[in-house]
Amino acid sequence: MDDPHQDTEVSAPNYRQAQFLTSAAKVSQCPPDEGWEVAFAGRSNAGKSSAINSLTDNKKLARTSRTPGRTQLINFFQLSDNQRLVDLPGYGYAKVPMAIKREWNKQLENYLRQRASLRGLVLLMDSRRPMQPFDEQMLQWALTANMPVHILLTKSDKLKKGPAKSTLLKLRSQLSQHRDCISIQLFSALKHTGHKELIAVLNTWLTDSGDYEEGAGEVKE
Repeated sequence: MDDPHQDTEVSAPNYRQAQFLTSAAKVSQCPPDEGWEVAFAGRSNAGKSSAINSLTDNKKLARTSRTPGRTQLINFFQLSDNQRLVDLPGYGYAKVPMAIKREWNKQLENYLRQRASLRGLVLLMDSRRPMQPFDEQMLQWALTANMPVHILLTKSDKLKKGPAKSTLLKLRSQLSQHRDCISIQLFSALKHTGHKELIAVLNTWLTDSGDYEEGAGEVKE
């Protein structure tokens, strides 16, 4: 497969121009594996859709539900002709048969391992309950695939400033051995805080091919 990022000059996207592109139940149903995309993943109650809606300033872009785990599809949002945001199915909470959960896990792992246009993973965790078992599993999948990860500690408005900062520092220390490929920040969709830091990461992943080796999302020294 040719490198989809070779000799490509890409400008930073305008996230407010994001539009729904398509949904896929399986990796084989995803749009052509071309251009650049960043995926958002997290437990069904981590506030993933709310974070995407806050980032794009569009309350209706990514569907939010009072029933965690309702969304079972990989949803693609177009930023430009060659840039996309991807909302992966929520995991770890939905009250569905185990066979369906196993299929979700299979498709998530296939997507992370096979998608050549995937530039990085935004992993959302509730700042009050970070690093649950499914978070650790998703993180391990990404690390195995040499995929850069940016962790959003969501709902930070639910914590006072001191405890929120303490949670951030504790997690950074816990994952310090992976600091070359993992970054972490606090985020609140309700208060619309943390956008600047998140956009800086997204812009690097969606525009700067010079930061990565050919093929995988391996970060250069």
